[in-house]
Amino acid sequence: MPTMLEKVDNENEYEVGEWVRFGLRFGVTTALHPFEYAKVLMQIGFEPIAPVPGRTLFGRPTMVLPNVFQYAAYIKQVDGFYGCFRGLSAKIIGNLLSAFPAVKETDSKRKKKHSDSEAIFSSDPDEDDKQLDDQFKKQLKRNLVVHTAGVVISQPFHVITIRMMAQFVGREKLYTGVWQSIREIWSQEGIFGFFSGFIPRLLCDLGCLVISSSATYLASKYLIREQEGRVYFSSISQFVCSSMFYPYHVVSTCMIVNGSRLKAGNLPSMEPYRDWRDCYAKLRAAGQHKRGSSLFFRYASRTPKAAMATSSAFAPYPELKKY
Repeated sequence: MPTMLEKVDNENEYEVGEWVRFGLRFGVTTALHPFEYAKVLMQIGFEPIAPVPGRTLFGRPTMVLPNVFQYAAYIKQVDGFYGCFRGLSAKIIGNLLSAFPAVKETDSKRKKKHSDSEAIFSSDPDEDDKQLDDQFKKQLKRNLVVHTAGVVISQPFHVITIRMMAQFVGREKLYTGVWQSIREIWSQEGIFGFFSGFIPRLLCDLGCLVISSSATYLASKYLIREQEGRVYFSSISQFVCSSMFYPYHVVSTCMIVNGSRLKAGNLPSMEPYRDWRDCYAKLRAAGQHKRGSSLFFRYASRTPKAAMATSSAFAPYPELKKY
């Protein structure tokens, strides 16, 4: 049986490990920021590079848009290396503020359970169904509160981050820093401006959480008894659910920019939307509700021809020749 000193050492080592993992995530987020930058511009419909004739994976002729690496290279060509990290400062602040309570909360839980923060289960495979049910309900409620609090806390800085990136379209300098961005949003839109696009982002986050957690719970109760298998299934279910709710991510990004003083959020780059439901309906009708979901194999949609013809956010399309 471990002594009191050994327990204290294990707890201290565990706390250090938690912050080391957080630091690694922070480093990865920073390194991948240029690609996230490119993805945001894709989501708001900005395509400055003309597609080229190509073929799909099944050999059908189509127009191929630049992948995320080519898009990031274009941003670097226009704004330089440091320009690829536009919006990173606000993103870091939002992540720190939203992650701190979650880290402290999961710290106390993990000291007893020693499981992954996203895993729903930590008990032995032979536990009874009643204990499994109670554990699922308890952790789901806790995760809902933690995720909701994280979205609420980080949303103002998420808005600033997106708008800093969207300035690339019109070359504005309205959002040059965090404090300048706060003054701009407060003077133009008031407190509600800091929560633009909040509802679809919250729906995306909580929807993924509830469905992936429920799927993992049911699989663990009736199909999978091994802990390792549960963790793998949880990761797969989260990936599938994130793909299902991705259109809400696009809607949130568009609503953050829409109606602001940025060129990217107004005609002719983006049509005005009454609310996020109107945005979702119009994007879905135009076949644009999943733009940015594919970062490597991107094909130009021929559905919104009229929008492309009047929008300066799209480069002119070359003629697609028949092979």
